[in-house]
Amino acid sequence: MIDWDRMVLKPLQGVFGEPVTHLPAVGAPQSASGIFDEAYREVDLAGGMAVTTESPVLGIRTSDFPMLPKQGDQLIVPRIGMTFVIREVQVDGHGAAKLLLNEAS
Repeated sequence: MIDWDRMVLKPLQGVFGEPVTHLPAVGAPQSASGIFDEAYREVDLAGGMAVTTESPVLGIRTSDFPMLPKQGDQLIVPRIGMTFVIREVQVDGHGAAKLLLNEAS
């Protein structure tokens, strides 16, 4: 069996990851690492028609977080000096998750 977290995700985070701060709705802030993309393209087949949207996303290793981030939590990405609200959490079943983000107001 392949250990996706150790063999794939950890090396990817080591090369492409950057520091972020997770601000959960409940609990203390957590320092972590993630792969941030300002313009992730998401395709939704609404009613059989493809609808493409762009939004920021953070790819994470779920093992890096004592508590998995949740919708409504916030993330700070220091490199760009911005705070985001987690819109959706998409866990992939191999130890990774995509955090779809909205800019915090």
